[in-house]
Amino acid sequence: MKKLALTTITIIMSLGNFAYADQHSESSEAEVLEALSAYMDARNTRDFKAVIALSSKSGTLDTNSDGSFHKQPAVQTIAGWKKSGDAITQYFYPEATAIADDVVHVRFYSEGMVGSNGKMNDYRTRVTMNWVKEDGNWVLRSAHYSPASYGGVHKTQASDFED
Repeated sequence: MKKLALTTITIIMSLGNFAYADQHSESSEAEVLEALSAYMDARNTRDFKAVIALSSKSGTLDTNSDGSFHKQPAVQTIAGWKKSGDAITQYFYPEATAIADDVVHVRFYSEGMVGSNGKMNDYRTRVTMNWVKEDGNWVLRSAHYSPASYGGVHKTQASDFED
């Protein structure tokens, strides 16, 4: 009888842990989608302090939609962001999936206008990102932008070619 009671208690406690894991995962995913929204808004308004605050202190690993491959980790700076040119983009169909306790993978589609010196071009891209928890906050650690040049509208940024 003691064995049955002990087994029942163990099962009940395990079920509670599984429920917590699911809720924790859903909570992380929702928090990251909120951080993504703040990040994209900050980019559009050129609030580079906010962009940097939402980026990993260790730097971000970025692959841009210009065809570049495996850029070195970049610690985000205001000067670097000012070189990026103008951009107004919207993102669509964001999905977040927790892949570890403190790592959430995000993917979405983005389009808008990018350019510099007053000359703007259409821009479309598919994006995947990994967000990590640093000092209690969700921050961007890696991003991969792949061209979605439906109809040949993809344009690169001049800063993509600077080293």
